[in-house]
Amino acid sequence: MAHLPRRAVLRGAAATAAAAAAATAATPAEASGGTGHAGGREPTVKQPITTTVPRGQANYFDPYYNVVRGQVPASYHPWVANRQDRILLYTRTAGPRHAHLGPPLPAGLNPPLTTAHVLQNAIVRWMGEVGVGVDWAEDVTRLPGIGSPYKAVVFGSTSRDTLWKHGTAVDPAAAVNTTTGAHLDAGKTALRQYMRAGGGFVGIHNAIGGTEYNWPYYEGLCGGTQYYDHGANQDGTVVTLARDSSTQGLPARWAFKDEWYNWMPFPTRVKFLLAVDESSLATRSATHPGHGAFHPISWCQYYDGGRSWVTALGHDSAAYVDGSGFPGQAFFKKHVVNGILSAMGNLPFCG
Repeated sequence: MAHLPRRAVLRGAAATAAAAAAATAATPAEASGGTGHAGGREPTVKQPITTTVPRGQANYFDPYYNVVRGQVPASYHPWVANRQDRILLYTRTAGPRHAHLGPPLPAGLNPPLTTAHVLQNAIVRWMGEVGVGVDWAEDVTRLPGIGSPYKAVVFGSTSRDTLWKHGTAVDPAAAVNTTTGAHLDAGKTALRQYMRAGGGFVGIHNAIGGTEYNWPYYEGLCGGTQYYDHGANQDGTVVTLARDSSTQGLPARWAFKDEWYNWMPFPTRVKFLLAVDESSLATRSATHPGHGAFHPISWCQYYDGGRSWVTALGHDSAAYVDGSGFPGQAFFKKHVVNGILSAMGNLPFCG
């Protein structure tokens, strides 16, 4: 029987079911508790790449996504020496657009923001308070790639084919167009190469909701999962699952209001950080049966050489407004800021 690490044990009534779920999902190496496994520590110097799966990391290779992923710090790639205390906030939508994003932004880097751009203004302000610069864009050509000095890229409530350069083909109606040299999916290449060089990825709310449904690499980046549906936007109780940089200072249970996303497939090979107590919800989805006693909403993992931290929280605009009185707003802010800092490597990541 797999052994569940003490840090993964839930507080409250959900403990037994959560432990069973985590033990079932864990690989033998993951179930060892993380102290003596091949995950080791993050390397600090470049190492030659001689095999598809580095020595000692076989238990962390995911053949479906063709990457090493999970709680494996030794898989990190310290390939870029000039990373700056700066992030790129990417909020492009190619489908539904949350109200907290405001109107679509024009091309280019750092276009003017209005008061309607609630998420963007919040991330710029919150990260500025901890000494981190923020650039923002909805221009797919601005995504970081090989050698980028950004310590992290933050996807804030992106949607659908956010990495596709729409409207540039000679015949936009053609699914495959060989009459143009336009690299219509260059954004995918850039993001993948950025992660492989040791980049940090953060996904907020719909970034692990309705984004890049049909790109397996992105699904793996988000924990091997996708949003399926959600119930009403309603009050609920968040359960803090694990000790982590991004959960430091959070109470064991705290109030919040959200859509409480349901997942399919269920996330795997990740460190679960937060869950929602489904018994605290007044209504459920009419289709998805929910996840019972263990319904995760935030998690982290190492992925393909980089770091990935995601949270499904953040639907309501008031969650991004300091002093708004929104339930749990201060805890949400702390979780997001420290999650970004950990993905950047400025705080211990997913330990």
